[in-house]
Amino acid sequence: MASAETAAEHERILREIESTDTNCIGPTLRSVYDGQEHGLFMDKLEGRIRNHDREIEKMCNHHFQGFVDSITELLKVRGEAQKLKVQKEKMRLLTSMDELRQCRLQQRNIATTIDKLTHCLPGTNIRYYPALRTLEQLEESCLPQAGSYRFCGIMSENIPRLRTHIRDVSMSDLKDFLESIRKHSDKIGETAMKQVCVQKSLSLPVRSRMAQVKGMYLNLCCSSEPVMCLSFIHNVLQIPGAQDLVDFSPVYRCLHIYTVLGARDTFENYYRKQRRKQARLVLQPHSNMHETLEGYRRYFNQIVGFFVVEDHILHATQGLVNRAYVEELWELALSKTIAALRTHSVCLHTTYIIFMGYGFPVNQLFDMLLEMRDQYGEILLKKWNQSFRQILDQDNYSPIPVASREEYQRIAGQFPFQDPELDKMPFPKKLPFSEFVPKVYSQLKEFIYACLKYSEDLHLSSTEIDDMIRKSTNVLLTRTLSHCLQYAIKKKNVGLAELVQIIINTTHLEQSCHYLEEFISNITNVPPDTINATKLYGTSTFKDARHAAEEEIYTNLNQKIDQFLQLADYDWAAAQGGGQASDYLSDLIAFLCSTFAVFTHLPGKVAQTACMSACKHLSTSLLQLLLEADVRQVSMGALQQFNVDVKECEKFARAGPVPGFQGDTLLLAFIDLRQLLDLFTQWDWSTYLADYGRPTCKYLRVNPHTALALLEKMKDTSRKNNMFAPFRKNERDKQKLIDTVVKQLRSLIATNQA
Repeated sequence: MASAETAAEHERILREIESTDTNCIGPTLRSVYDGQEHGLFMDKLEGRIRNHDREIEKMCNHHFQGFVDSITELLKVRGEAQKLKVQKEKMRLLTSMDELRQCRLQQRNIATTIDKLTHCLPGTNIRYYPALRTLEQLEESCLPQAGSYRFCGIMSENIPRLRTHIRDVSMSDLKDFLESIRKHSDKIGETAMKQVCVQKSLSLPVRSRMAQVKGMYLNLCCSSEPVMCLSFIHNVLQIPGAQDLVDFSPVYRCLHIYTVLGARDTFENYYRKQRRKQARLVLQPHSNMHETLEGYRRYFNQIVGFFVVEDHILHATQGLVNRAYVEELWELALSKTIAALRTHSVCLHTTYIIFMGYGFPVNQLFDMLLEMRDQYGEILLKKWNQSFRQILDQDNYSPIPVASREEYQRIAGQFPFQDPELDKMPFPKKLPFSEFVPKVYSQLKEFIYACLKYSEDLHLSSTEIDDMIRKSTNVLLTRTLSHCLQYAIKKKNVGLAELVQIIINTTHLEQSCHYLEEFISNITNVPPDTINATKLYGTSTFKDARHAAEEEIYTNLNQKIDQFLQLADYDWAAAQGGGQASDYLSDLIAFLCSTFAVFTHLPGKVAQTACMSACKHLSTSLLQLLLEADVRQVSMGALQQFNVDVKECEKFARAGPVPGFQGDTLLLAFIDLRQLLDLFTQWDWSTYLADYGRPTCKYLRVNPHTALALLEKMKDTSRKNNMFAPFRKNERDKQKLIDTVVKQLRSLIATNQA
């Protein structure tokens, strides 16, 4: 009976599993595990699963062929869909082609219309004069011959009105012309300035021509990079003439109409009056003109454009304007422009050349150019100061890697560098200096070019130009570049490796100074050995920078040593010293070894001085550490540990971290410490006191003040650490000896002071 009930229960559970939602099947499964005959239930479950598998298999077999047919149909549909998609794309393409055809047809019609209208323009432009001639013919011959008809009277009455209308229409065209040239005078002037740059370079070879145009454009803009200058040259060669930018036909037409009408004087007065008003507007500096170079450039372009137009009118018309009128405007322009130029010299040079080329008197501008030469030099110095700062900030202060002969020749073309030993080495190899060396040298040459371009057309002799360039270059070297180098050296994040590279870089720049001398002589045609020729101060500039970098190296090294010494943690009351050097000192020695390994590329004396300076500072700092006021007592054990550390320093000095020292020269940095420690560790006071003051004294470097200070600390230690010292004979004898030595040292000090 129990088996039947169990079977019925299992059957019920299976039905619930088949019909119950998976979220609620938990209680059902719990009843399986709580009931009896768990294994029997699992057998029934396996049987039920097999039955369902067979039913599923039968169903799949029954529907398999239908599934295959469906897949086949789907594949056919996919092919048809692909065909439909292609057809849709074809329709879209055909639509686009039709739109393109319509667009091109419209473009062709527009072009044809423009062409036809262009051919008709001459007829419309000359319509006024034939109309006037027709009116004159009607008035003088046709109408009188026709008789006294009414229509003849009406026509005679309308002829004056028609003449007035023709005059007004031509005057309207003239007003449009005046408004147009007022708006575009800066473009006309810009074109004229660029043409001057190109025309002055046409007689030079191609390379010199490019350098000439680049230098003149530097005067024009006072701000440009070499790549921008080359782009400027390419664009300038495609710009038409300044007059080609202006259609002067409204002026000619209106002048002709007023002449025919007998009102030429009225037209001339009107034209001159309007141009005077425009001149005052052009010559008035803008309120914010001084804020940017672009404001100055536009101001001078407008002035140049105004006088280019007037010069063309002067030569293309007969009497519309005369030389006296133009010179009157020129005098006004001179007073205004010179007032503006006194605050900034940008574009003055090119403006002077243009006006001189047009025949205007430029004596005042010439005097202004000479007067503002120093101010222009200051502008150049500010620009080059930014360039030098940028070069130094962006430099990686690492030797330049060279992978090929072409790359090596490219750098050699920028900077005069010769090293036969390096030439023999295979590629890839490294140049000793970093990127800022060829960049700074190139900037120095660019500055010299800029100074030369300013002096052109000033009628200065070669000697005067040479002297001006050399003086300006000296200011650039001794003030601008020197300050930039000092800035790079004194930066907070500069490290020893960077300082070492700066020393190497300045050494190579110093060696290149005579090439700069030759460069200036070549472009000015003045021999460098000319009497009273100014010499470049580049050598002293780079020497000063190198010495500053060396001092900074010494300072940085000493600061690093001080940082390590701050980690020193001596037990000044230790009973016995250790057998190994202190950890902080071992780390310090390792740092010094790795640092001096970097100094291999430095000049020998610099590396030796840095090493000697570091050792002296270390010795002095160790002695100060021993004699610090905070250290009130020093035991013999602590002194022994200190002696071990000093021996480690002497081992470092004896190993020769920097080549070039003779014998044990570097050991002399620690001689004061060594003699002091030997005196105390060997307790050789009798020898010290007996031989003191003699040249052959064994402890010649031990100062009695130093010995007394250290002995006082040891005396205090003996008293505090030996509470039974008064009861022990050896301790009493030692204390008496210390007291005796202290008295003798004090007596010795008193005798020397007396």
